Amino acid sequence: MALFDENTTIQPAPRQRMSRRALAGVWALAVAMVVLLVITFLPTSYVIQQPGPVYNTLGSATNADGDEVPLISVDGAETYPTDGSLDLLTVQVQGNREHTPSWFELAMAWFDPSKAVLPIDAVFPAGQTTEQRNEESAAMMVDSQQEATAAALSELGYDVGATLSVHSVVEGGAAEGVLQEGDLILSADGQPVTDATALRKVINDGAGAAVELVIERDGAQQTVSVTPKESTADGKTVWLIGVTLITDYDFPIDVTIQLNNVGGPSAGMMFALGIIDTLTPGELNGGEQVAGTGTITADGTVGPIGGIRQKMWGAVDAGADWFLAPDDNCDEVVGHIPGDLRVFSVKTLDDSLEVLDTISDGGDLDALPTCTAR
Repeated sequence: MALFDENTTIQPAPRQRMSRRALAGVWALAVAMVVLLVITFLPTSYVIQQPGPVYNTLGSATNADGDEVPLISVDGAETYPTDGSLDLLTVQVQGNREHTPSWFELAMAWFDPSKAVLPIDAVFPAGQTTEQRNEESAAMMVDSQQEATAAALSELGYDVGATLSVHSVVEGGAAEGVLQEGDLILSADGQPVTDATALRKVINDGAGAAVELVIERDGAQQTVSVTPKESTADGKTVWLIGVTLITDYDFPIDVTIQLNNVGGPSAGMMFALGIIDTLTPGELNGGEQVAGTGTITADGTVGPIGGIRQKMWGAVDAGADWFLAPDDNCDEVVGHIPGDLRVFSVKTLDDSLEVLDTISDGGDLDALPTCTAR
């Protein structure tokens, strides 16, 4: 029996032609892929802000030599055991003026609630290099540690002296050629000033008028005049003399804070709480894990910080149950609290201590201030 007729020729089926609509779809997809590939490598004008490392002020950190050391250590006074954590939060910035994130990375970050896409000018001011920004951030960290130590020791009844000095003069700023690095600023328009907050108030109250400063340089006092320049910060007009400042204190005991490769002033409040816990019996936090953020001044005033939404995500990732937020940041907090994190609003160091005392004693947390929309 034959399976095939060897005299039969088999004709292949006619090839189907692609419809115009299908062909157009293929070309559109190809063009889209090419465009996506091209824009992936095009420079952008944005950076990504995301949660950074979390540090327990009651724990340890790695110093510049790579050794693990206590984050806060005290010499000259009795210290006490601590437990739990008082976590300070940080943010990381992905990208800089020399290397910005790709459009693809920006798109991914846009849909991630723990990240924020920001204009590069909001993080790296025009004319400022990454190196200059890092130097300024490091100076603010040093100042923050000093302010935190002063606030903590003052809270505990110690007497601290204060002197305000010029850390650096901004090129092209109002004070260029008038003030020098190391100048001590004693008064402004006749008012004694011992911290940057007091000096800024005098300058801004003058609304652009020349400020008369009494300074000490090389051991001798002299009077100089600086006319501030107008600027804008957070949509508000401010007046700047173009200097970075450091307040030095005459502390009766030695407090050392070891935190490498972290800059900015936003850890001040948590530093102060860590110092107080170290110098007082018992556990300030009741042995619980509490996170927080906020600048602080020597008088205990807690100020706003940047990146609070990313810091709340960092607190959740670290396992914190409670979060201390500066009252001035509350508008950014409302509606953006991740997970089951419980956030309390604080204006002063005393407010923060009250929250910790309530947590420690198992008191009425509902009676404490929280963030509300304004």
